[in-house]
Amino acid sequence: MGYATHDDAAVYRLSNEIAVISTVDYITPPVDDPFWFGQIAAANSISDVYAMGGRPRTALNLVMFPSGKLDIGVLRDILRGGSEKVREAGAVLAGGHSVDDNEPKYGLSVTGVVHPDKILTNRGARAGDVLILTKPLGTGVLFNANRSGRLPFSELEPLLPGIAELNRHAIETALDYDIHACTDITGFGILGHLKEMLGASDIEIEISYGELPLYPNALDMYRKGETTGSNEGNRKMVGALLRLEGSLTAAREEMLFDPQTSGGLVLSVAESDAEALLTDLGQAGVESASLIGRVLASDKPLLRVI
Repeated sequence: MGYATHDDAAVYRLSNEIAVISTVDYITPPVDDPFWFGQIAAANSISDVYAMGGRPRTALNLVMFPSGKLDIGVLRDILRGGSEKVREAGAVLAGGHSVDDNEPKYGLSVTGVVHPDKILTNRGARAGDVLILTKPLGTGVLFNANRSGRLPFSELEPLLPGIAELNRHAIETALDYDIHACTDITGFGILGHLKEMLGASDIEIEISYGELPLYPNALDMYRKGETTGSNEGNRKMVGALLRLEGSLTAAREEMLFDPQTSGGLVLSVAESDAEALLTDLGQAGVESASLIGRVLASDKPLLRVI
């Protein structure tokens, strides 16, 4: 029986001690390097399990591949990258499914476990909480800029290990605290996923733009005219809930709607726990973790950027 949902994940209660998280996700190549494609796609797929406080246990490959156009060695390297990331997560790759397609796509169907009383959802943020983001923003525009030739791969390559980093250390550290809500930041951008955290609650989320961690070159790519196919839709999704206060350039605004691949987590936690949690995250290697905003009481849901 369905127990809870979180973005692309569903949770099913098996007993009073075990619930199963099931999630399916795949992406088109963010970069031309097939190994990094596999790594990033796998981390992206596994992230929903972490966002619900769970531990990944098994994974199935989902592959769409133009076998008549690309050498089979490309597929081998994609799968090798994904397999290494699954092992890093402590899960087992149990097989998969492949189809012939015009464009390569790769991802995973991931199953994880979590205690039914300890499931994290993207609802539950409380007035008085603060919000901590665990990875920088900007992967959408960076990947597009690399494809269009505005950003050389030599500038993007040093960022790939961080982009492909699992959210494992972040969530394992966070679970030592009373986390009221959690979401991972993916295709809807930072504001799109924060909108989901609002739900129908009478709270508002206030984001301090200057505290948002950004990947190098991301803002500059927007300044140079690069964008993504998702920015406009992400802006429309937020719609009337958004209040932009202060003066932001057009490029800075676009960063708020940049779609992430293998993005970080947003953790909603009591302000009294924030300093200790940030310290522990840093010691766990989550060096980009930043306090980006707060949750305030309100008579209507609102996203405010200051």
